Amino acid sequence: MLLRLLASLVIGALSGAVANKIMNGNPKGFFQNAFLGIIGGLVGGFLGDLIGIGGGWISGILLAIAGSCLEV
Repeated sequence: MLLRLLASLVIGALSGAVANKIMNGNPKGFFQNAFLGIIGGLVGGFLGDLIGIGGGWISGILLAIAGSCLEV
């Protein structure tokens, strides 16, 4: 459980950083990117469930990036 939580934080931070680069946002720190990515993962996961996409690591990362882009 702890390993999964840590993996989610790292994936959230990476997806937040990628979304920040895609959207040409202001440079943010690790914790802001992690927060952005985690919230983006929730938003992307919710939208993915609505349209029937998701279920794997790759789709989870892509949905987290897409959700983070919506927030930036």
